[in-house]
Formats: sequence, C-alpha cells, structure tokens
Amino acid sequence: MAAVDMEHLREWIGRTETVTDSITAAPLKALTATLDRDDPDVAMLDVPPCWHWLYFLPVHRQSELGHDGHAQRGGFLPPVPLPRRMWAGSQLEFVAPLREGQQIRRVSRIADLTVKEGRSGVLVFVKVKHDIYADDKLAIVEYHDIVYRDLPAADAPAPTPIPAPESAQWTRRITPDPVLLFRYSALTFNGHRIHYDRSYVTQEEGYPGLIVHGPLIATLLLDLLRRELPDARVRNFSFKAVSPIFDIHSFTVCGRQDNAHQVSLWACTETGHLAMQAQVELY
Repeated sequence: MAAVDMEHLREWIGRTETVTDSITAAPLKALTATLDRDDPDVAMLDVPPCWHWLYFLPVHRQSELGHDGHAQRGGFLPPVPLPRRMWAGSQLEFVAPLREGQQIRRVSRIADLTVKEGRSGVLVFVKVKHDIYADDKLAIVEYHDIVYRDLPAADAPAPTPIPAPESAQWTRRITPDPVLLFRYSALTFNGHRIHYDRSYVTQEEGYPGLIVHGPLIATLLLDLLRRELPDARVRNFSFKAVSPIFDIHSFTVCGRQDNAHQVSLWACTETGHLAMQAQVELY
C-alpha cells in the first residue's frame, strides 16, 4: 500500500479530456469481417452497440508509449505505479443510435479512484465517464472501469474459479487465435503487448498465453445477442470481467432472455468457469 500514493493519484479526479472523430465505414466493415459476419452494407445500418470503440483511437506518438505498449502514465489517466492494467468492466446507456457519416465527440472525465487490498496485493480502480455526442446530440453515456494491479508473488494461490451458469438459451464457441487478437488490436489501435506479444505476456507478466481483450469479449457477447435477436435494440449494457481468457483454449459466449426487456449474457472458459458476466436491458 505504501508504494501507491493515493493522495497524489486522487488529484486526477475531475480531470477531463475531449476528442473528436467521424463515423467512417471502413472500421465497421473490418469489424464485421473480424466477427465473421455476413451483413449488408453497414452504411444502411445503425452502428451496433459498443462498436463506437472503433473510434476515438489512442493515437499517441511512438515515443510516448511505455514498455507495455500503452501510453506513458500521467497524462489524462493517473500514473498508477502498478504493472498490470486491465479493462475491468463498463456500464453503458445507449441514448440514440450512431450512423455512418456523423461527427462524434467524446467528453471524458475521471469520475473516481479507489484502492483495495486483494489476495494478490494492491488493486487500484479508476472509473472514467465518457459522454459521447453525435452531431452535438448525446448518444452514449459510458462508465469505464480500469483496474491496476501488481504482479502476483510466486507462491500466491490461484484465485478460485467461479462456475458459469448452466442455463444458456444460446451459445457460440469462439477460437481466439492470434489473428483474431491482432485484428482487434489493430482496429482499436491498442498497443498493449499482452494481446499480441507472447514472449512479453508469458515471460514478463507471467500469464500462460495471449489475453483476449475484455472489450472484444463484450462485443462477442453483444454479437451473440444480435445473431439470436436481430431486431432487438439495446438500451443499457453492463459487463464485468471475472477472469482472463487466453488464446491457448477456446471459450463460449452464452446468453438467455430473462423476460421481454432483460437478457443475461456471459462468457465461460473451456472448463466451464465464468470469465465475463453481462446484463442487457432492451427497449
């Protein structure tokens, strides 16, 4: 705990950042191909929920990147002195649809910063609020949870896995090969080496394989919903990463419709353990 100066880090709460972009067709077509979909021309469709992650890309100069491939800390995000950084979850409200050709603006604010002591050591949670406007009208409100953590001790016990629900109405098996991870990293301009650099992720961060992106898993969960309920319109979507998924095994995205407006989604490992859980509220 002494290594994390919370008083200094909490000075970042309230810090804001504004970026602009425009919705172009090329990233939408590329993600359609990456998800192995056979959709009509994306220009005729509303942008699917969470595909806005294809925009507002982190275009930091090469000299501004840290050893892990992320931008060096201490700019908009606080300089948390812990080596591991993960997308822990998000809560999103879809107020209005996005369409190709719109001008979009994202206003981001550091909403909160907290520290916890877990079994693996210190955890620092940063919550970022994004308000996304399309043609100057609010379209999406997103809360993004980022967790920073230390490397586990060599003798640290492995976390106890949580069994996944067995009540799936829909399932789809996913093989997260390195090409899939590369394509999603490229589409989101994500330089984090844990997703494509096997020697880095295994030798320096101690994981058994490449890590499947949290937002990619969330996108695959929503893609399952689109495949099963193609006319459904998402009002709210929230997800939480429970345990990492690696490219050394396949995994399954699952879902069930709880009632007319509620859908439960989750991802499970090949051993049947929960990796991500999500809830959807439909219009």
